[in-house]
Formats: sequence, C-alpha cells, structure tokens
Amino acid sequence: MADSPDPFVARPMDEVKKELHERAEHNRNPFLYTVYDEVAPVIDKLGSVDREDWAHAFGALAIAHEERAAKAEAAGDNDTARKEYLIAYDCYHVARYPAPNSPAKRAAYKKSQENFHKAARYFDPPVERVEMPFKGRSGEGRAAIGLLRKPRGVSRAPVAVIWGGIDAFKEERPSDPYLKAGLATLSIDMPGVADAPLPGSEAAGRLWDAVFDYIARRPDLDPNRVGVHGGSTGGYWATKVAHTHHERLRAAVNQGGPAHFAFRADWIVKAQRGEYPFELAETLACAFDRSSGEEWIEYAPKLSLLTQGILEKPSAPLLCVNGVNDSVFPIADMHLLLEYGRPKSTRFYPGGHMGGGNAQAVIIEWLKQKLS
Repeated sequence: MADSPDPFVARPMDEVKKELHERAEHNRNPFLYTVYDEVAPVIDKLGSVDREDWAHAFGALAIAHEERAAKAEAAGDNDTARKEYLIAYDCYHVARYPAPNSPAKRAAYKKSQENFHKAARYFDPPVERVEMPFKGRSGEGRAAIGLLRKPRGVSRAPVAVIWGGIDAFKEERPSDPYLKAGLATLSIDMPGVADAPLPGSEAAGRLWDAVFDYIARRPDLDPNRVGVHGGSTGGYWATKVAHTHHERLRAAVNQGGPAHFAFRADWIVKAQRGEYPFELAETLACAFDRSSGEEWIEYAPKLSLLTQGILEKPSAPLLCVNGVNDSVFPIADMHLLLEYGRPKSTRFYPGGHMGGGNAQAVIIEWLKQKLS
C-alpha cells in the first residue's frame, strides 16, 4: 500500500455535504428529529469535518429548542415539551456524531443525554435507566448502563436486548415497535462506545454476562425468553454473542454487521469512500481503543469470527439481515455466516447498509415468534 494514495485523506466536502443533505431531508441517522430547514444551512457552511467546529455548529441549534421545551413544560404542554426536547437532543446527537472523540463532541454527547431523558419523562411506557453490575478488569467500568421499557399489561415480559454500532447509541434505538409486539426492550451500548464500561476487543463479549445476569434478577422480565438485535457494527456482537452465550438466548439478529471480510485492509480502504459519510475507519478504530485508520487496518483482522473459530461453535437461532449493495460492510460476510455452524435465517434487500425496506418489521416479527 506504500505506493497507493493515502486512504485516510479527508473526503471531499462536496461528497460529505451531499450525503448529509440526503440524510437530513429524510430524517436518517444522525438526523432523527432535526428540522431540515435549520440544519441545511449549517451543512452548507461546513468547511471541513473538523471535530470541534462540527460540534459547535450543530450544538448551537439545540439552544432555542431547549428554551421552547422548558417554557412548554412550565405551561403544562407536555406534547410540545416532548417534541422540543427530542429536537434539542438530536441537535446535540448530530453535534457528537459519529463519535464523541473530541472535547466539544464529548460535551455534546452529555447534553444529548440530558435532553433525551427530559423528553423521556413523557414516553409511554416510561423509560427506566438501569445500572447492571459489571465485573470489570483494571481500568474498566463497574456497570453497564441500559434503558429499559416494558410493554403494558405483560407481567413477565420477554426481552429484546438492542444496541447499535459505532455511531448509534442506546438513546437512538427505537423501542416502540418492539413494545407493540409485546416485547420489553433493554437498550445498551456495544463495547467501546458511549457508556459501555469497556472498549471493543476480542474479549469484550464479557459485557453480555452482566446484561443477562441483570435480566435474570428482574422478576418482571423473563430470562428464558431473551433475544438480541445488533445493528451495523453491533451486528458483529450479536453474531458473536449468539455463539458464546447461546444457552442464554432464544434468538439473535445481525443487521448489517461485519464478520470477516470487512476486517481486511482492502475492504477498509474501499469502504472509506462508500455510503458512510466520513471517518468510517477512524470511528471504528475509536470503538476498539485505537486512534487512527492506520491502526484500525493493523488491528482489525484479529476480530474475524472465522479466524477466532467462533463460527463452528453452537449458536442460538440467528437471523442475518442486510442490503446486498452494502458499502459499509460487505454482503460477503453474511454469505460466510451461512456457510458455517447451524442453519441461519436470512433476509437480504436490494439496497445498501442494513437493508432498509421493511427490515425492521421483519426482524421484530421474527423475534416475536422466537420469544413467544
């Protein structure tokens, strides 16, 4: 690769802005609740994706919404308060995107959490912030943080443990569709991001010991009916946990996650100019306790589930979902999963990363059947 162009040169801003505009206009991650007419001028004015400038530019949009939310709350207008707090939360969410890896981005993440929990006071069913004791090693945390919601009218609910990837944290996981299906949701952060008590590594699957032990201690949750759903890089952990913790699971979903080929240098370089807007390798590196794209290329092959010998082990029922044209993680990784171990269920779509279409509805229906 010495004679090749540097794959980690900043992506041209016209490409970045085009992708950001498309996401913002259709309220796709990270623009989940933002107002397009507000964020569009900010996108247009971006001169780079400098982390501090980015955080300040998008974070400034939250202030007016925080003020409106507080006034509505004081007036007893809960619907408006909820809406405005969610917009403020999302402005800070965009500000810390894709990862809280600079001082201003870390501050923005804390503000996003504050506003999320203010909005969550008006969710129905409510959100319960839980701390799950974690037996961490030296330098690791002592608790995994989760957001628990339970369907009304269910005394001992089956549980879907859900998490995202390198840029979508527990606050971004949509739980209402699971609740409507009669499933409790426990939203967590995968290793190496947000409030996770440990960085990503070959051994970070220890996190799920704490999660499953916590569920087993709750009399209002059914530890014999637990499923997991990991999205994007989180799908990697869903596949691994399906094998390493198969006796504690009824079902697992890998939606758009990597397994083997995504960790090769040739794919990492190619994906830098795929559908992910910017800093893909750098953000992956951050989640796995590395500091640069170059370090990610060096480290990533160690994560291969094939090389680790995971794929030949017994697994819980596993559903593999993705778009066949995914340019973040190759569809070849999904095909590889089908070639090893126990039979898998699959649903592939003609689109890009994570499948789109009716993928979420298909996943929830599958989990509902498995946890019934």
